[in-house]
Amino acid sequence: MPVLLDEFCGSIFWNASLLDLPQPDLPLCFEQTVLVWIPLGFLWISAPWKLLPMLKSRTNKSSLTKIYLTKQVLTALLLLTAMADLVFTLAEDFGQYPHPTPASRSPAVQYTNPALYTVTWFLVLLLHDTQRCHQRRDSGVLFLFWILSLLCGVFQLQTLIRKALLGLVPDLPRFSLFLISYGLQLLLLLISTFSDVAPETEEMAKRNPEVTASFLSSITFGWYSRMVLQGYRKPLEMEDLWDLKEDVKTQHIFSRFDRCMRTEVRRARRELERRCRKRRSHETAPELRNGLSKAWSQDVLVMEEKHPKRKREEEAGGHSGDYPKAWLVKALVRTFAGNLLKSVAFKLVQDLLVFCSPQLLKLLISFVADPTAHAWQGYSYTVLLFITALVQSICLQQYFQLCFVLGLNLRTVLMVAVYKKALTVSNTTRKMYTLGETVNLMSADAQRFMDVATFIHHLWSAPLQIAMCIIFLWWELGPSVLAGIGVMVLLIPINALLATKAKSIQMRNMRSKDQRMKIMNEILSGIKILKLFAWEPSFERRVGEIRGQELKSLLHFTYLQAISIFIFTCSPFLVSVASFTFYVLVDEKNVLDAQKAFTSISLFNVLRFPMAMLPMLISSLVQTSVSTERLERYLGSGDLDPSAIRHDSCVDCAVQFSEASFAWEQGVEPAIRAVTLQIKPGHLVAVVGAVGAGKSSLVSAVLGEMENLQGHINIQGSMAYVPQQPWIQNATLKDNILFGSELEEARYQRVLEACALLPDLEQLPGGDLTEIGEKGINLSGGQKQRISLARAVYSNADIYLLDDPLSAVDAHVGKHLFEKVLGPDGLLSGKTRLLVTHSISFLPMTDEIVVLVAGAVSERGSYNTLVAKGGVFAQLLSTYGSQEGSTPEEEVTVGAAEDLDEAAETSMEEAPADAVTMTLKREASIQQRAFRRSLSTKSSKSLREAVHTGEVRPTDKQPATGQRLIEKEAMETGRVKFSLYLRYLRAVGLRFSVWVLIFYGAHYAAFMGSSLWLSAWTDDSLEYKNQTYPPAQRDMRLGVFGVLGLAQAVFLLTAILLSARGAAQASRMLHQQLLSNILRVPMSFFDTTPTGRIMNRFAKDILTVDEAIPMSFRMWLNCFIAIICTLLLICLATPYFAIVIIPLGIAYFFLLRFYVSTSRQLRRLDSTTRSPIYSHFSETVSGLSVIRAYGHQGRFLKQNDCIVDNNQKSIYSWIVSNRWLAVRLECIGNLVVFFAALLAVTERDFLQSGIVGLSISSALNITQTLNWLVRMTSELETNIVAVERVHEYTEVENEAQWVTEQRPPPGWPSRGEIQITDYQVRYRPELDLVLHGLTCEIGSTEKVGVVGRTGSGKSSLTNCLFRILEAAGGTIVIDGVDISTIGLHDLRRSLTIIPQDPVLFSGTLRMNMDPFEQYSDEEIWKALELAHLKTYVLALPEGLSYQVSEAGENLSGGQKQLLCLARALLRKVKILILDEVTAAVDLETDTLIQTTIRQQFANCTVLTIAHRLHTIMDSDRVMVLQAGCIMEYDSPERLLQQQGLFYVMANNAGIVRAQTTVL
Repeated sequence: MPVLLDEFCGSIFWNASLLDLPQPDLPLCFEQTVLVWIPLGFLWISAPWKLLPMLKSRTNKSSLTKIYLTKQVLTALLLLTAMADLVFTLAEDFGQYPHPTPASRSPAVQYTNPALYTVTWFLVLLLHDTQRCHQRRDSGVLFLFWILSLLCGVFQLQTLIRKALLGLVPDLPRFSLFLISYGLQLLLLLISTFSDVAPETEEMAKRNPEVTASFLSSITFGWYSRMVLQGYRKPLEMEDLWDLKEDVKTQHIFSRFDRCMRTEVRRARRELERRCRKRRSHETAPELRNGLSKAWSQDVLVMEEKHPKRKREEEAGGHSGDYPKAWLVKALVRTFAGNLLKSVAFKLVQDLLVFCSPQLLKLLISFVADPTAHAWQGYSYTVLLFITALVQSICLQQYFQLCFVLGLNLRTVLMVAVYKKALTVSNTTRKMYTLGETVNLMSADAQRFMDVATFIHHLWSAPLQIAMCIIFLWWELGPSVLAGIGVMVLLIPINALLATKAKSIQMRNMRSKDQRMKIMNEILSGIKILKLFAWEPSFERRVGEIRGQELKSLLHFTYLQAISIFIFTCSPFLVSVASFTFYVLVDEKNVLDAQKAFTSISLFNVLRFPMAMLPMLISSLVQTSVSTERLERYLGSGDLDPSAIRHDSCVDCAVQFSEASFAWEQGVEPAIRAVTLQIKPGHLVAVVGAVGAGKSSLVSAVLGEMENLQGHINIQGSMAYVPQQPWIQNATLKDNILFGSELEEARYQRVLEACALLPDLEQLPGGDLTEIGEKGINLSGGQKQRISLARAVYSNADIYLLDDPLSAVDAHVGKHLFEKVLGPDGLLSGKTRLLVTHSISFLPMTDEIVVLVAGAVSERGSYNTLVAKGGVFAQLLSTYGSQEGSTPEEEVTVGAAEDLDEAAETSMEEAPADAVTMTLKREASIQQRAFRRSLSTKSSKSLREAVHTGEVRPTDKQPATGQRLIEKEAMETGRVKFSLYLRYLRAVGLRFSVWVLIFYGAHYAAFMGSSLWLSAWTDDSLEYKNQTYPPAQRDMRLGVFGVLGLAQAVFLLTAILLSARGAAQASRMLHQQLLSNILRVPMSFFDTTPTGRIMNRFAKDILTVDEAIPMSFRMWLNCFIAIICTLLLICLATPYFAIVIIPLGIAYFFLLRFYVSTSRQLRRLDSTTRSPIYSHFSETVSGLSVIRAYGHQGRFLKQNDCIVDNNQKSIYSWIVSNRWLAVRLECIGNLVVFFAALLAVTERDFLQSGIVGLSISSALNITQTLNWLVRMTSELETNIVAVERVHEYTEVENEAQWVTEQRPPPGWPSRGEIQITDYQVRYRPELDLVLHGLTCEIGSTEKVGVVGRTGSGKSSLTNCLFRILEAAGGTIVIDGVDISTIGLHDLRRSLTIIPQDPVLFSGTLRMNMDPFEQYSDEEIWKALELAHLKTYVLALPEGLSYQVSEAGENLSGGQKQLLCLARALLRKVKILILDEVTAAVDLETDTLIQTTIRQQFANCTVLTIAHRLHTIMDSDRVMVLQAGCIMEYDSPERLLQQQGLFYVMANNAGIVRAQTTVL
C-alpha cells in the first residue's frame, strides 16, 4: 500500500525518522492524501442526508441574504481555485511544451485532488442552497467540515511556509493557490459563526433566537447570552422569555405520546385479561368466590378508609388490585426514541474521551521524567489534552441538554395525560382518587420522571465506565486490580438490599403525602366552617399526625441514602487500597512510581463519578418505579362507558329511557331502577320526588356520568346542563356565559335580560368584564345560579337538563326566570327541557311531571292527571299545597336563597367573599360607569388570557380599582436574602449545622492527607531505585494510606447522618409554621388567594424543603470544601499555578453573578407559573360534569396546554441557562488544565514527576468541582426560594388570638343577650365603613330576622358576631362580656351557625359532628334523632364510624343539611345564627328542619339571615338593614303597619296581599 501511494504522490508516503527531530515534519505525500481525504470523506458521507430535504421538499426557499451570498461567492472562488489547479496541471503536462516522457509528467495526486475539490465545492454550493429550505440556514455538517479541513490543512501549510522561509518554493502557482484556498476556507468558517436570518424568519428569531441560531451558537448556547445579560440587568418576567420551539410545545409532544400510549395500554389490557383468565382457571370454588366478591363490593364504601388505598385499588383493579402493567415506560421510550438515541451517541463519545485524559497524563509524566524527550512532544500532549477536554465538554453539554429537555417533555406529557384522563375517568376511579391525590400525580410523580431522565443513561454508561476503568487499571497494575473488582462485587448485594428497603419506604411516604394533600384540600375548601366552628386545632392535629408519619418515612429513606452514599464514596478508595496493597505485596519488585500511582488515581477519580451516580440513579429509579405504578394505575384505569347513551335518529323522542338501570359504580345498589320514559321534543318535563329519590341521578344518567347496569338511553340533539351547585370559572362574567362560543351581541343581551342579570351588571364594578374569583367567590348564590343558567341558554342546545336551577333564587326572580326562560313563553320554549325541581307552583305549567320514588318512576303524566289520580303526587300537594294559601304570586319553594333583589350570601362551602364583594362595590362606586364605557370596545379575550397566565397586561385605560379580585402571585426579585439561609439553618439547628461543617472539613482533611501521603509514597520509587524496598516502609505507607481513607468514609457518613436528622427537623418546623399560620390568617386572605396557590406551597414547595434543599446544601458544602482543599494541593505542588488562579477566580466570579441572577429568577417564574396549572386542574375537576355535558373537553385540553406551555417557557429557559453556564465554565476549566500542563512542560527541568502528576490530576478534578459549585450555588438559591415562598405565607397577618388570658365565665353565654353599641366595621383600614354605627339590643331567647337588599350588611353583621371581621369602633357585648376582649375560639365555640350550604369533611360521621371528641355517643345519637337522621345512620353498616367521602359526596344534599343541623343541636349553645338553610331540599325536609329549629332552639336567641320573608314572619322582631345602617327594627306586625322599607319588600313578595286575603 505505501508503495502504491509513493507512486501516486511521486514522493515518499511515510518516513518515521522525520518525527524523531527537535523540529519534526510530516511527509508531503501523507499531507496531500490522508489529511486531504479525511475532511472530504466526512463531507461526502454526510452531504447526501442533507440534500434529501431539497429533493423532497415542496416548501418555498427563503430569501437571499448578504451572508448567504457571501458564502456562495467564497465557495465559487474555491471552485475556481480547484479548477485553476487542475487546468494548471493539464497545461503543465499537455501544453505547448510537453515533457518528453510520461514518467516525468505530474503525479496522479495533482489530478485527483483538484478534481475531488472541484466536486466538493460544487457540493458545498448545493448544501448552502438546501439550507434555504430550513429555518436555521447554517449547516452543522459544513461547520465541522471547515474545522476538519483547516486542522488537516495546517500541517501542509506549515510545511510549505517552512520551505518558503528557506527559499525552497519550486512550485509557486500551486503554493499560491493553496494559500488562497486556505484563506477562503478560513473566511467561510468565520462567516459560519454568524446566524443567517432570512427576512421571513426575522420575527420568529425575535420570539425565539434558537430556531435561527448558527451551529456554533447552538453548541455553545451563545444565542442565550442576550437573555442572561437581560436577567443580570433586571429581574426577568414572563414577557421577557422567548417562545418555545414547536417540537417542545405541549400539543406536539403529547400527540406523539398519546398515540404510543393508546397502543401500549391496549396491549397491557390484553395481558391483564390473560392474567385474569389464568387466575380464574386456577380458582377451585367459583361459587364461594363470587359470593365473597359480591359481599366485598357491597361493603367497599364502609371499609374504604380502614385500608383506604389497598381496598380502593382492589376495587378498581379487581383481583388483588391488578391493573394494566408495564406499559408506561414502553410508551415513553417509543415517543422519545430519537432523543434517547442522540443522547446515547453524545454520551458514548464523552465516555470514551474521559479515558484519554489519564493516558495523556501518563505520557506527560513520562515526558517530564525523560530528559531526552523532545519539547514538541510535551507541547503536543498539552494541546491534545486541551482539545480532548474541549470536545468532551461540548459532547457532555449536548448530552445534558437532550436529557433535561427529555425530562421536561416527560413531565409535560404526564401532566397533560393526567389532565386528559381526569376529563374521561370513570366514577369508580374518580372516587378512588381525591383531588389532592390526583394533583400529586401531576406534581410529585411527574417531577420524579423529570428528575430521573437526567441520569437514566448511567444505567449503561456507569457500567461501561467502570469496565473501561478496570481494563486501563489492569494495564497499570496487572492482576492486582482483581482485588478491587472483588470489593465491588461484594458491594452489589448490599446495594440491592438497600434499594428494596428504600422502595417500600418510598411507597409509604407517597401514601402519607397523598393523605396530607387530600386533607389540606378539604381544609382550604371548607376553611370558613373550620373558623366558624373553631375546629382548626382538630384539623391541625390530624395533618400533624400524617406529616409525622411522612417525615418518619423520609428520615428512614434519607438514612438509607446516607449509607448508600457512604458505601459508594468508600468504594473507589477501597478499590484503590485493595489494588495498591496487592500490587506491592505480590512482588517485592513492584514499587509504586508517579506514573503508575497518578494514572491509577486519575482512573480511580473517573471511577468515582459512575460509582457515585449509581446510588443516586438507583434511588431515583426506586422513587420513579413507585410513581410509574401509581400513574399506570390511574392512566390505565377505565373511562366512562358511553355505550349506554345512544344517538339513534329513528326514535321519535328527544330523550328515551329503555328499561335503564344506572348506579354510581359497579357492584352497588342502582340509583336509577328500570326506568322507561319518553320525553317528546319541545316538552317541558318536571321531575319531582323526595331527597334521595334519584332526581339528580336521573340527570346524571342522561349525561352519561353513571355506570350502566342494564338498558340504554337514546338522545337526539345537543345538550346543555345547569347543575344544582353552580360551577363558575375563574374568568370574566362574559366568558362564563359565552363558555367558548362566539359572541352574538343581540342574543347575548337577550340572555342577560331573560336571566335577570342586567341589574347585577349595574352593581358589578366591571360590568360583564368583571373577573369572577375561584369558585365564584365574589358572587352571591343567586348570581352564580343565574350565570349558570345563562351559560346554558346562550349555548342554544336542543336538550336542557336543569337540576333545580330555581333553588337559589327567590320567588320574584324565580317567577321571572320561569316566565322568561323555562316556561311556555320563555327563551327555551320549543326546546326539550328536563327540570328537576322542589317547587310546586310552576308544576301546572309543565307538559308532563315525572314522580320518582327510590330511583324508579312512580307516576307520570300532566299536572291535572296526577292530581286526579290521587297518588303520591296528590298527597304531596295536599300536604304542602296549603302553604301557598291564596297567594298565587308567591312561590312556595324549598331552597330559594334570595329575597327580592337580594342576592344570597356566598355559600360557606365556596369560601364566602361577602367582604370582598362589598369592597369591590365600594371601591368601584365612582368609576364603574366610566370604566364600563372604556372597556366596551375591548375584547374579553385578552382578559381571559391574562387570568390564565397570571399576568395583567397594561391597557390604555386602567380597570377600576377592585375589578381584579385574584391578584398576580407575589414573587420576590433580586438576590435571595442571606437571612433566608440563616432561617433554614436555624430550623435545622445551629448545633447540627456546626457539627456537619466540622465533619465535612475532617473528611476533606483526611482526603488531602491521603493525596500528599500518596505523593510521598511515589517518591520512594526514586529513593529506593535499584534497591530492595523495605517491608517495614511498605507496610507503614500502606497502613497510613488505609487509615486515612477509612477516616474519610467515617467522617462523611457521620456528616450525612447528622445533616439528614437536621433536615428532617427543619422540614417539620417549616411545615408546622406554614400550617399553623394558614389556619390563623383571616378569611379575606382565602377570598383573594386561589386554593391552587396555597396548595402549591404545601405540595411542591414542601417537597423541595423535604428533599431538594438538604441535598443541595450537602453538595454545595461538599464542593466548596473540596475546591479549597484542591487549590491548596495544586499550589503546594506548583506555586506558579497561583498566577492562573487569579484570572480564573475573576472569570468564575463574573459568570456566577451573571448566571445566578438569571437562574434564580427563572426558578421563581417556574414556581409562580406552576400554580395556575393546579388551579385550572382543580377548577376542571370540580366542573367535570358541566364540561362533559357541553362537550368542551377539547377546549379545556387546549387551555391546559397553554397554561403548561407558559410554565414550560420558564423551565426550558432555566435548562438552557444551565448549559450556557456549563459550556463557559468548562472552557475556562479546560484552560486551567492546559496552563497546568503547559507549566509542567516549560518548567520540566525544575519539577519532579510526582509533583507534575499531583498538579495535573488535581487540575483535572477542579474543573468539574468548580462547575458543580456554581451549579450548586444556583441550585441552592433557586431551591431556597421554596423556603422564601413558605416563609411568605408564615408572615401573613393573623386574625386575633384563639385563646387569651381573659376567658369568659364557665357556661357563657347563659342568657343569650346581645347588645350592639355604635358598631362600625370596615374591610381594610384604607376603605370606607360598611357598618355605620349599629346600635341595638337583642333580648334573651328572642327570635330576630335580619333582612335587607344586596350590600345592606347582613353578612357583615354575621361576620362581626363571629369576629370574622373586626370592629373599627363600638362594641358587641354578649351576656355582659365584650366579645373583642376574649379569644376567638372562646367566642366561636359559644355561638353556632347553620350555614346555607353544608360542608362536610372526609372522615367518620362522628368526626364531622364532634372533631374534638367532647361528646358521648349517647349525646350524638340524640342529636341525630332530633335531626331525623338516626334511622338512616342506624341502617349504615358502620353507624357513627361510617366514612364520609371528600366533601360528603356519598350523602345527598338533604342528608348533608340535616347533618349540619345535628352539629348545631349537639353544641347546645344559647345563640344560633341561621343562614337560610333549606336551599336544596324537598318540602318534607324543609318542614322537618323548620320544625326542629322552632322546637329545639326555643330557649335560644336566634338570628335568621332571611332570604325569603315568609320564613321570618313569625319572628319576635325584624331588623331591616340598608347601606350598613339599621333602618327599621321592630315586630313584623308593626313594621307592616308603618309601611316603610319592610312593607315594600313584603308587598313585592306578595306577603301583604296574602295577609289581607286571609283577613
